[in-house]
Amino acid sequence: MERNNAIGLLDSGVGGLTVANEIITLLPAERIVYFGDTARMPYGPRPHSEVRTFVRQIIGFLENQDVKLVIVACNSATAAGLPAYQGEFALPVIGVIESGVRAALRHTRTKRVGVIGTAGTIASRAYEEAIRRLDPGVEVFSQACPLFVLIVENGLVDSPEAARVAEEYLRPLREAGVDALILGCTHYPLMANVIRDVMGPAVKLISSAQETALEAQEILARLNLFRPTSAAARHRFFVSGSPAPFVEMAEKLLCRHIQAYQVTLA
Repeated sequence: MERNNAIGLLDSGVGGLTVANEIITLLPAERIVYFGDTARMPYGPRPHSEVRTFVRQIIGFLENQDVKLVIVACNSATAAGLPAYQGEFALPVIGVIESGVRAALRHTRTKRVGVIGTAGTIASRAYEEAIRRLDPGVEVFSQACPLFVLIVENGLVDSPEAARVAEEYLRPLREAGVDALILGCTHYPLMANVIRDVMGPAVKLISSAQETALEAQEILARLNLFRPTSAAARHRFFVSGSPAPFVEMAEKLLCRHIQAYQVTLA
């Protein structure tokens, strides 16, 4: 691994751009290579074995792009097999679950924590197990919100339908009295305003994006892999589906012009 190499990020679509944005903000000298598997999105309903196959393909692609660190910027993909990816590839691979859990435990005062995510992430119980491993006294309330990913990917975040779906999904968590809510999918920070309207101002929304960027910073420091220049970084974006919808969403989120290239993985 070379210090000039990029940081690789992968997600099923645009959700991982929330992590990419935090990396760009925190580590402006670092280059990123981002892969959005938009042709096979969403990952949430898919069997974990299938998701692991997809992720292995993408990490292999990122390896060929000479990355020095891979961030699995997708909760479903992290839950499907982070230890497997870490054991199979020589470069550092991190996910987005543990960082979000640590942030939630720092913020909760009532020890009642909510978790929302895709059906696959919630069914895996990855967040519940991580929370109870770190603090067995915390009560966890989980809720699958499968339509949120489609709402984000289709640009419907500000629609009445988004508000209706959010109320339906989140009402049980609000009534349970959680004071910290983990947004257990990297798409969900893009719905933060809608979620906040339902949950109220007293509930802290926890996005793993910032925490994951901090973890990446720590790894680069420990391995002495910071890019040795202050020159502006040039980022690269790849997708498995049509680039145009991805570019439209990415430019809104990252506030910059980008190009995305379509790649077929097998």
